Amino acid sequence: MDRPLRLGISACLLGQEVRYDGGHKRDDFLMGTVAPFVEWVSVCPEAESGMGVPRPPVRLERAAAGAGAGAGAELRLIDPKSGADHGPSLRKFSARRVAALAQEDLDGYVLKKDSPSCGLERVRVYNASGMPERKGVGLYAAALLERLPLLPVEDEGRLNDPGIRENFFERVFAYRRLKAALHPRWTVGGLVRFHTAEKSLLMAHDPQAYRELGRLVAGAKALPRAELAERYPAAFMRALQKMATPRKHQNVLQHMQGYFSEQLTAGERAELTGLIEDYGNRLVPLIAPVTLIRHFVRRFDVQYLAGQSYLEPSPKELMLRNHA
Repeated sequence: MDRPLRLGISACLLGQEVRYDGGHKRDDFLMGTVAPFVEWVSVCPEAESGMGVPRPPVRLERAAAGAGAGAGAELRLIDPKSGADHGPSLRKFSARRVAALAQEDLDGYVLKKDSPSCGLERVRVYNASGMPERKGVGLYAAALLERLPLLPVEDEGRLNDPGIRENFFERVFAYRRLKAALHPRWTVGGLVRFHTAEKSLLMAHDPQAYRELGRLVAGAKALPRAELAERYPAAFMRALQKMATPRKHQNVLQHMQGYFSEQLTAGERAELTGLIEDYGNRLVPLIAPVTLIRHFVRRFDVQYLAGQSYLEPSPKELMLRNHA
């Protein structure tokens, strides 16, 4: 890594005492394992928009029919005790803050789950009868997703799932590589080199998108530069949002094995084949066959595979592929 990742984060997850009750929700994984690789850009929408600390707790409420114009005005951010609606002020703050973040070169963002401002999904929304439904998105989170649609975003609760955690950080590092490839003076040749290095990773996430992006890159010279710069990143990041499965990983690993299989001894070939099968049966973590393949790639100097981001998409210290 030539520089730390730049990740946006809900300030309470850093341990900042900005919650409604003056407390925090410090996340040990983010502040421990992840922190050495990251420069955090913290935001607390409620505190920074003027609601103060401490402050009365607020919740999302669905406006009655005819109470607001359009979907953006449908949800209100209500203090149940006073009835005050903080939605307009939080929306104005969110628009300004997210516009500023768009200039911060962020690589990803971690939000506080269940928050009426920062919640990414399944946030409680109270209907006219006072009954909650888990169908909402926090007001600040919604502004972030709309303004920065390619940015990898997750909430800290979902990151407790090893598969989702691996997927998120794969997207974060891939997004960083993508931005570097599409720098202001990018060329079609540079995009081809980037795509070539990402082929195995794409195949593990979305084989159909792998084929479609291949066709897009093959015809790149015939497309307007602006169109290519819009279509490729959107399709690339959308593909990586799909979870890589053991079956798709197996396919990639077997494909890689084919590049040097004839150079292996019978015993080495049986060992690697068995290790790939063991991974598919959830007996060993993904890092096991990947480590052995990396060994053979170095030993036989397989340049194409040596350039594949799939073999080391993130720092080993994050241990993202160590779960079975």
